[in-house]
Amino acid sequence: MAPWVFWPSVAIIGVFVIWAMLGGEGAADNILSFRAEVVDNLSWYYVPLVSLFVVFALFMGFSKYGKIKLGKDGQKPDFGLGSWLAMLFAAGMGIGLVFWGVAEPLSFYMGPKPGVGEGEAERAEFAMSQTFLHWGFHPWAIYIVVGLAIAYAVHRKGRPVSIRWTLEPLFGDRVRGRLGDAIDVIAVVGTVFGVATSLGFGVQQIGAGLDHLGIIENPGSVTLSILVIVITLIATLSVVSGLDKGIKILSNTNGIIAAAILLFVLVAGSTTALLTDFFQNIGVYLQNFAGLSFDTGSWHGDEGTSWVGGWTVFYWGWWMSWAPFVGIFIARISRGRTVREFIVGALLVPTTLSFFWFSVIGGSGIREQQATGSMVGEDGSVDSTGALFALLDSLPGATLVIGVAILLIVFFFVTSSDSASYVVDMLASGGDPNPPTWSRVFWAVTQGLVAIALLTAGSGAGLTILQNVAVVIALPFSFVMIAMCLATLKSLRDEHVARQEAQAEEAEEALIESAVAAMTEAQENGELDPATSGTGSGSGAAGVGDKADKDTPGDDLLDTSAKA
Repeated sequence: MAPWVFWPSVAIIGVFVIWAMLGGEGAADNILSFRAEVVDNLSWYYVPLVSLFVVFALFMGFSKYGKIKLGKDGQKPDFGLGSWLAMLFAAGMGIGLVFWGVAEPLSFYMGPKPGVGEGEAERAEFAMSQTFLHWGFHPWAIYIVVGLAIAYAVHRKGRPVSIRWTLEPLFGDRVRGRLGDAIDVIAVVGTVFGVATSLGFGVQQIGAGLDHLGIIENPGSVTLSILVIVITLIATLSVVSGLDKGIKILSNTNGIIAAAILLFVLVAGSTTALLTDFFQNIGVYLQNFAGLSFDTGSWHGDEGTSWVGGWTVFYWGWWMSWAPFVGIFIARISRGRTVREFIVGALLVPTTLSFFWFSVIGGSGIREQQATGSMVGEDGSVDSTGALFALLDSLPGATLVIGVAILLIVFFFVTSSDSASYVVDMLASGGDPNPPTWSRVFWAVTQGLVAIALLTAGSGAGLTILQNVAVVIALPFSFVMIAMCLATLKSLRDEHVARQEAQAEEAEEALIESAVAAMTEAQENGELDPATSGTGSGSGAAGVGDKADKDTPGDDLLDTSAKA
């Protein structure tokens, strides 16, 4: 255990939970006001920063540094390609895709950004391209900035699994002291808050699904708390079993179930239209990529900036609050991959899968709303927790599929919870890649208790507080991420230069050895003419010949040299 990381993290988490429970709606209003000030005044900072992270990730992946191994030279990857991609997807995006797969595109369709046309086609195109922005290259670039820095420090340089060591190229031994402790505390607190909030919202979605099936009517805080306890128990068992067992098995299971639901919706729905939509959605997104990436909504006044702040900027802060957890986890499972493999795997593959998921699931929701108007309330509002089940209810075999979807949500939350517990435990244990069992259990239980406490605080105000605190915490961590980019670039550049110099020395030595070997062979075969080789040497060459003649008077070749 690292005391200066463990105990400050526990204290901060405890203070915020107590404040949320005692302060209720008043505390929620305070933190919402503070978060609004951050968003309103720093949109100009968050929007271009995350876009620059995309540029950084692409540059590192396709530059001369791409061949550098995240591990020792010749080391093979720890996990096969399929399991590796499944764990990437499950830890980074899986649960969010299930929760927001229908709700987010539908929300953008019903309440588009100011300036978007009123036609159905225009709103649908905007809804999908904006969703792609929030779930595509940008969030994964955020994860890559952290993941690449950690993977290089841990697997290449042999440092402990900790955020602090990513900044060693810039700050040297100072990362061993209080500066490093502060960085790791921010990472621990942000991870626990982010995962606990997602756990709370997730059980609300599970509760909505059980209510939809008529199993539990209007589940309250007690029922939701029991669900959290069950999920936490499963997550605890999984995290104790380690990466190679529980987390790997659950990730593979998640991938299979998610793929089954995706194919079912595709086949049972408007297959041709959805496949056609997929390629058009990608085209519209790529066509407007630069504009979407740097859009702050400023030309549409307060309404425009509020819309961007409430969605895009909020997402960028939310992803950054998750970056320590996801970054460490994807770094931990990526030993043996090259920089290029890491970035292509973590950027292009999950992004493409996310695009296909939203095109099929979200597109189906929009098309169902266009056809029947049954996907939203009478006032046009979208029920985030129930939107997925409303879509599945419109397809054949709805009861069975909704049951499977609830199971998928449970598994995804278990995966996120146990992965986060594992990561937090490594940070709080001083970077130990195999922390003790008791501390794994402690952090898994802590996340569950935090979620329960906030579910019962102030009629849901606790979750609102924690969600917005996580976004506020992303602000100081964004400065750490900028430093990570500089440190990673410096490390890879220095290694590349050192490798080039070593290769040049090896090539020079090989050339000298080759030349010496060739001259020796030619001399032995009587093919070397010292008179010719000595041209330009003057009397020095003759002197050498004279000495050689005295040493070996019977040698014809040297006799010739002596005569010369």
